[in-house]
Amino acid sequence: EEGAAARRGERERSEEVPAERGPGAAFHMFVLMEDLLDKLKLLNYEEEALRRHNMRPLSRHYFALPTNPGEQFFMFCTLAAWLITKAGRPFEQPQEYDDPNAVISNVLSELRSF
Repeated sequence: EEGAAARRGERERSEEVPAERGPGAAFHMFVLMEDLLDKLKLLNYEEEALRRHNMRPLSRHYFALPTNPGEQFFMFCTLAAWLITKAGRPFEQPQEYDDPNAVISNVLSELRSF
């Protein structure tokens, strides 16, 4: 029993430690962003979210590269609010100059309620 418990303890600790990163790990964020964009397109985000707010469509690597953090944060909040609304919950669209901490707090609170 001690051996089994020790192996379980080793396994639990090894799951906490991130795996060694391979050579493709640096590009993983780009793959995730492309997957995100495909899913947003399936939800018709260009018509329903972007046109309503007069915003440009996202590039394939929009969130993968930090180019303009303020703009990217506002786009993230806009998309998060739209997705929450699309899921059937009323959620007020954040404004560009709202307090970022308050906006994120509201988004996280709404997501926790799911």
